[in-house]
Amino acid sequence: LVQVVESGGDSVQAGGSLKLSCVASGDNNDYSCMAWIRQAPGKRREGVAQIDARGITTYADSVKGRFTISRDTAKNILYLQMNSLRPEDTAMYYCAADHFLSCAYFKVRADEYLPGGPGTQVTVSS
Repeated sequence: LVQVVESGGDSVQAGGSLKLSCVASGDNNDYSCMAWIRQAPGKRREGVAQIDARGITTYADSVKGRFTISRDTAKNILYLQMNSLRPEDTAMYYCAADHFLSCAYFKVRADEYLPGGPGTQVTVSS
């Protein structure tokens, strides 16, 4: 399990923006996939956005066109730019990085993945 530390969460009003960051530990940054996962109170974890080793990105339908995932490979940092935030985006956001798991796994089986960091809280008020 790759240890990570997320940051950037905050309380904002609907329509606002936030940028989350995640620093992954270790010297091996040859990840098969890096991803953002979120969990709202009383709900299962869901895959929000993924980026593979080639830089190809995928998104949950609920965030397409509003969220953008990116990575700084040299610094081992993952980002999530979130625009046009909605109250339903309120959740704890976790970062994930793995050397073997595919982005398809993080997209559809995120509820099985145990986060390697404390997460960062995003709260969107209407």
